[in-house]
Amino acid sequence: MVKIRLTRMGSKKRPFYRVMAIDERKQRDGRPLEFLGTYDPRVDPAALNLNLDGIEAWVGKGAQLSDTVRSLVNRVKREGATA
Repeated sequence: MVKIRLTRMGSKKRPFYRVMAIDERKQRDGRPLEFLGTYDPRVDPAALNLNLDGIEAWVGKGAQLSDTVRSLVNRVKREGATA
């Protein structure tokens, strides 16, 4: 099954994350099927750049969102931002 989840990037104590579609059996930082956006929690407000069309396409194919990605997608939709 394909999951849409975060992978950690950045250096020690300076994380940022990429949103990606990946087989759930792969490790957290494994090779993704597709990159779908970025999330940087260190800036104020948090920088969030998502490809909503790509996420919806993967969900249409049966992909499952992780809890964190689901909350980020809801935040983008609630704010009305076109990320």
